[in-house]
This record gives sequence, C-alpha cells and structure tokens, in this order.
Amino acid sequence: MAQQEKMKDVLKAFSGKKALVIGDVMTDEYVFGRVDRISPEAPVPVVNIIKRESRPGGAANVAVNLKALGAHAVLCSVTGDDMRGHEFMEMLRAREIGSSGMLLSSERSTTVKTRIIGNNHQLLRIDDEIANDLSELTRKLFTAHCIETIKRENPDVIIFEDYDKGVISKSLIDAVTTEAITKNIPVTVDPKFRNFGNYSNVSLFKPNFGELLAGTGTKINKRDTIALQQVAHEFMQGKNISLMMITLSDAGVFITDGTKGEIIAAHVRDISDVSGAGDTVISVASLSLACGLSPKQVAMLANLAGGLVCEEIGVVPVNAIRFAEEASKLIE
Repeated sequence: MAQQEKMKDVLKAFSGKKALVIGDVMTDEYVFGRVDRISPEAPVPVVNIIKRESRPGGAANVAVNLKALGAHAVLCSVTGDDMRGHEFMEMLRAREIGSSGMLLSSERSTTVKTRIIGNNHQLLRIDDEIANDLSELTRKLFTAHCIETIKRENPDVIIFEDYDKGVISKSLIDAVTTEAITKNIPVTVDPKFRNFGNYSNVSLFKPNFGELLAGTGTKINKRDTIALQQVAHEFMQGKNISLMMITLSDAGVFITDGTKGEIIAAHVRDISDVSGAGDTVISVASLSLACGLSPKQVAMLANLAGGLVCEEIGVVPVNAIRFAEEASKLIE
C-alpha cells in the first residue's frame, strides 16, 4: 500500500518539477495526404496533400513531453538565425516552453525533417540539416550560456538529449555535469554515437539497444539479461554512472544500477510509429528520478509512456491523462 500511495503522489508531483533540456533541436514537418494512384512518371505513390503541420522536434520534443506531463521545461540549444529558426522559436512560445537557453546562430541552419504521410503510413522522410560540430567560438559561448541558465533556473533535473547534430560536445558535458554536482542536480542522458563514451558523473544513461551495441562494440541478444548486465557494468565502471536503462523495443527496457538489473517487459501495443518514443522515455524517466522513485519504478513508468506514444502517428507527446490512468493500473 505504501508503494502504491507513493506512486500516485509521484504522478501528481511531476507538475511541480522543473527540467532543463540540453541538446539538438529541429522542426518536425508533416505533410499528410491521400494516396489513390501510382505516378505515371516513376513507380512511386502520388500523395494528394490534405494538410501540413510543423512540430518542435529533437530535444524540443523532450521539452514538449515534459510540458504535457505538467512539468516546467527550459530548453538549451543552438539553431539557425534564419526564417525556420524564428518559426521554431515561435513554436516554443506557443507551447509555453522556456527558451531562455536558446541561441540563434548565423553559422547554422535550422534542421528540418519533413515526413510525407500517405493513408496513415510514412512514405518518405527528407532531412535538411547541418550536423557539423559547433565552431569553437559558438561552442564556448553556448557552454557559458548553459551554465548561466542552470544557475538562473535551478532545475530539478538536467537532461542531455543528443541527436548527433553537433550541439553537444565533451567540453559542454564536462562543464554541465560539474555544475550539476555542485548543486546536487541529477543529470540524465539520451545518447547517440558521437559522444557515447564522453558522459560520466551522470544519474541515468539511457541508450537504445542499437546504440549500446555500436557504442560498446559488442554483439549480444537483447533478451539475454546476463549479457546486458555484463556490458552495462563494464561501461558504467569508472564513469560514475548511477543507473543505466537500455530500451529494447518490443522486449521492453533493461534497468541496472551496475550490480543487478532486470528487464521490464513491453506492453502489448498496436504500434503505428516509433518516432519520438525515446524522447518520451527519457522525459518520464527523468521526472520519475527527480521525484525519488526506485530504479524499477523509473523503468516501469518510462516503459509505459514509450509504448503509449508508439500508438500515434508522428512525433507526439505522451497523453498525460491516459498515462496516469494506465500508470495507476500498474500499481493496483
């Protein structure tokens, strides 16, 4: 009963938390249409457009998820000082996401991912981006800006959302984690390949299974708990990583403190689109960690939320009402 009451309190406590998200941002653009025929010019479907829609993506989608769960989200990133960049900033304001940590740079163009959806199926994705590392000057400016934002906002948790687009660097990671330690702020990480081995002194490290294999150079079965534990333990050693959570798609998630771990099975879902599920997982895991939940509770809630968004088409935040309803069933 005590655990049940604590879990219910945590779902309400999400709304009292402030999270700072640092990472690569982009605009997710959707072109929805109907397909009735194949083009006479090439063997491709002809999409008759019904509507267009733009949403904040990448690290911004983490902020959108946090906001949907009732938390206050502040975003730190670098985007282009261009038309798309200003449109992106307007999207943040419309969603009441804190943008004081944003930098607009003439050195960058704003990343846009355009998805063509026909008859409720993604037919094509077009990426328009610059994924190079920030210049030395912009990197130093952004690092200082992040530290100033942390001091000003005093968040309950800091989230690194890495999409390998060049915004995150080892020097930024080191500066932020050092500042977080002095303020006793937990740091969580959703990594990609470029900086995979550069994270240390963090509270939660959350790769997916493919990223784990690429980042550690290993080949194991995702349902082999013993092998997962061994790989996680070896990676966590010497990096001062408190928890590691590996998302395993249809097999669920694996959570470990470095000495013992377990797989939390996936919920049976009618999967429509896995886009953005990792953003939802790290959002819920980070808030759960900030609320003081146990590793198993963190994994259970994050696993549930990730499954829920996979039922939707496109990158969308978790539905807070449905999430709360299904979370309560986990502890009944």
